[in-house]
Amino acid sequence: MRVLRNLLLVALLPSAAMAQQAQAGPLIHSGGAVFDVPSPTFATPADMEFKLAFEVATPAPSPDQLNVSLNSVARYLNMHARAGVPVDRIHAAVVVHGAAGWEVLDDAAYRERYGVDNPNAELVRELVAAGVPVVLCGQTAASRGIPRAGLIEGVEVALSAMTAFLVLQEQGYRVNPW
Repeated sequence: MRVLRNLLLVALLPSAAMAQQAQAGPLIHSGGAVFDVPSPTFATPADMEFKLAFEVATPAPSPDQLNVSLNSVARYLNMHARAGVPVDRIHAAVVVHGAAGWEVLDDAAYRERYGVDNPNAELVRELVAAGVPVVLCGQTAASRGIPRAGLIEGVEVALSAMTAFLVLQEQGYRVNPW
């Protein structure tokens, strides 16, 4: 029995060794690692316009951790680019509100509040540089005292998250369903 079990383990080792690693890029490198999916049976049309708005309302579990919702935006961009969708057809927008509002502060303001550099700062800067609107709810900023002067450069402030989503939808963005 033991010999059979050991033979089975040896037979499975090549499969485990061949398991692929998620990789970041080609658009966002500070987050958004994804797996390649060879020959998917549900097509990703390269000629389609991909416009998705992401809601970021839940903060990371700890101030020293990357926000998973922000990372999902990078994953969305990277996976579609890796799948062959032309970069000019891949669009994302981010609307930040609620307790996650603090996660768009620059390192100095974030460090003042939490005692550590913002683990989301590089990712937010890279998203903004890639042309992704990152919009903070003005109601969140006002009600929580989030200093506008402390925002990461390029982060915009809207009247409200509701307003931002409505405007983005009028611009052809769909709201991410999760």
